[in-house]
Amino acid sequence: MTESAVSAFLQDYDEHVNPQWVRLLDLLQMNARYTRCEGVELTTGEGRVILDFLSGYCVHNAGHNHPAIIEQLHSELARCGPAMLQSHVPDLAGELAQRLCRLAGGKLNRAHFACSGSEGVESAIKFARATTGRTKLLYATGAFHGLTCGALSLMGDDFWRGKFGPMLQGTTAIPFNDLAALEQQLSGKQIAAFFVEPVQSEAGIRLPDADYLMEAQKLCARCGALLVLDEVQTGMYRTGPFLAAHHYGVEADMVILAKALSGGLIPCSAVLMTDRVYESVYDSLKRSIVHTSTFGENSMSMRAGLATLEVLERENLGERALVMGDILRQRLREALAGYEMVRDIRGAGMLSGIEFQPPKDMRRRALFQAFHHIHQAMFGQIVVMRLYRDHGILTQVCGNNFMVLKVAPPLVVGEEQINAFVASVRDVVDLMHNSASFWTDALGLARRALNV
Repeated sequence: MTESAVSAFLQDYDEHVNPQWVRLLDLLQMNARYTRCEGVELTTGEGRVILDFLSGYCVHNAGHNHPAIIEQLHSELARCGPAMLQSHVPDLAGELAQRLCRLAGGKLNRAHFACSGSEGVESAIKFARATTGRTKLLYATGAFHGLTCGALSLMGDDFWRGKFGPMLQGTTAIPFNDLAALEQQLSGKQIAAFFVEPVQSEAGIRLPDADYLMEAQKLCARCGALLVLDEVQTGMYRTGPFLAAHHYGVEADMVILAKALSGGLIPCSAVLMTDRVYESVYDSLKRSIVHTSTFGENSMSMRAGLATLEVLERENLGERALVMGDILRQRLREALAGYEMVRDIRGAGMLSGIEFQPPKDMRRRALFQAFHHIHQAMFGQIVVMRLYRDHGILTQVCGNNFMVLKVAPPLVVGEEQINAFVASVRDVVDLMHNSASFWTDALGLARRALNV
């Protein structure tokens, strides 16, 4: 594609979609046009190869454009079947539901399909209210459940909620990993459901205590509330087992899946639920269509989901996530030991976070605070920009904790690629501690940010 054609595409996007997104990518020097994406590698129009250590926020568990998934989608298109008929029983939806419920285990025996994690959360809100006859909902501080109004009602950060008007009434935040707070809220027996991520991803890769989710399950059952697990980022073998909940032996009333469910190729989400939850919604013939999603059971999404499961299981990517995730975190700890601005390295499977903290050195601390005053994410974006520009690594900070760098490559990532990532992070961290160029770059970014 010619340079003028690329420029025209950028202009169309800038004028008709989201010019602020274009400006942000320009500011971070990350506005590349990708021409080929395979596995962990993203190739730009200039021929540069970028290692993806973000996976589209945990979408590409099977890697970008896995050939086996693409082959299945080609076959589904070629058969010219009932892709969007909506007046029949879609056999692929039944097959995918059976596979998902079997893998999730417990009493999860039914599935409702939609197109996104946010839509799955909206469904779970409705189903919880129908099941319990209650309207109040609990969620954990730092949560990220989606950007529709119902999902935003389960998130307390004003950054996400600002300007969008009143949210759902009767939603309450409690501290993550705090059983006493949960018990206090549930004791009035007015809560329909507690929504929680088994591992809080956007809050900074926060892992619960070993008994937290199991005790939360018991408290919910005792007080008549449902336990709803948001596994949009943590499910589909991202943390090792099929669900992150399986680390803790917990059985939820509902589980929400999306993102990696369809190999990053076709929008797809699923809410897995118990018979009791299902029967509270679809309790009569006339209510068989009371909650649907237009594209929810289309054949391409269902085929993509089945093909993705086949790849994840055949290639043992869950087991691989456990082994390689441990290797990744251990090598990061070894490489970053002794650097005062590295506070912690934590995670589960192939979902990790590098938490930074302000420097103790007065000169660097003054610069850090100046950037923080401009925007809380400024320091993290400098790290992201450096990794991308200087080392060809794509990452991002967590959406609700800008001091934590998210590390979430596709589960097919190789040891050589892990070594390249670790070396790149160490180089950037060493610069921030020992070179004026890191802070000079930071000042330049700050100046550009103020002019955008």
